[in-house]
Amino acid sequence: MRHDLVHGGALDRMKAAFPEAPLPWIDLSTGINPWPYPVGEVAAGAFQHLPTHNAYEACRQAMAANLSAPAGSLTLAPGSELLIRLLPSLISPRRVAILSPSYGDHAATWQAAGAETILSPHPLQLADEVDAVVVCNPNNPDGQRFEPSALLTAAAKLARRGGWLIVDEAYADLDPALSLTPHGGAAGLILLRSFGKFFGLAGLRLGALWAPQDISSRLRSLLGVWPLAGPALEIGARAYQDAEWQTETRSRLAEARRRLDAILSGNGLTIAGGTDLFRLVETSDATKLWEALARQGVYVRRFGWSERLIRIGLPPTPTAEDRLATALSTLEP
Repeated sequence: MRHDLVHGGALDRMKAAFPEAPLPWIDLSTGINPWPYPVGEVAAGAFQHLPTHNAYEACRQAMAANLSAPAGSLTLAPGSELLIRLLPSLISPRRVAILSPSYGDHAATWQAAGAETILSPHPLQLADEVDAVVVCNPNNPDGQRFEPSALLTAAAKLARRGGWLIVDEAYADLDPALSLTPHGGAAGLILLRSFGKFFGLAGLRLGALWAPQDISSRLRSLLGVWPLAGPALEIGARAYQDAEWQTETRSRLAEARRRLDAILSGNGLTIAGGTDLFRLVETSDATKLWEALARQGVYVRRFGWSERLIRIGLPPTPTAEDRLATALSTLEP
């Protein structure tokens, strides 16, 4: 039995590692909306022709309007993951303070770039000492939230010294009041957004970055003439204009999260944090819980840095909720 499957979304590998697990598998390993935006029909031309400038602008303007943000400092990209990895090509901080625990690729990217990285549960307090601060808001996996006023204060401190505040808002669609996108383009501030998580369309690969004009221009040069697929631009524009779906989805996710909380608490698990797309659970032996659930065809997320924490996404159906509840009820205390 292999114990190195710590990342989410690797369902093919889980099936190979646990061939005896009952089917179908329930994949609760990612923080992605299980009820995706209904894409509907997509124009044939979106597949047949290279994406047009008008299609790019339509998506960019729709996103900016939806987030009450300036469009001029917004650059679209094929997912925020790529943007994270491109950041060292855009700015060159020597010392970077990064929220920890958090999404691991931030630290890995800056370490690979040769920057001195300081992992801290309170990185904003280091704004006077480092060249860049990186936070996720809300944070993954514990759901920690930063007030916009505190973030803007830190950004101003960093900007005065030529530094940067980098805010990954991958889950900010759950609570728009947390977002700094209305301040997009401000000095010393870089914002990352992800379309796939809240809208449930991770395979579309649509992300965005707000930054001052010189950084945005450099990024567009790196991304090239056709950074996004035509279908992604068309669907993204449509989804960002659908305010009714977004409002209804926030309510649906909150209700599903409450049901998940009841299942977890009812089976003696301690909820240590999370968002309306996932819950962070504390347990005495994370690997044991992860493996026991896997043997019952339930895939959850564990972490290489903790033997006490498990992340569990929203079950997509009542049947999935029942299977999770049954699997947890049969575990040894």
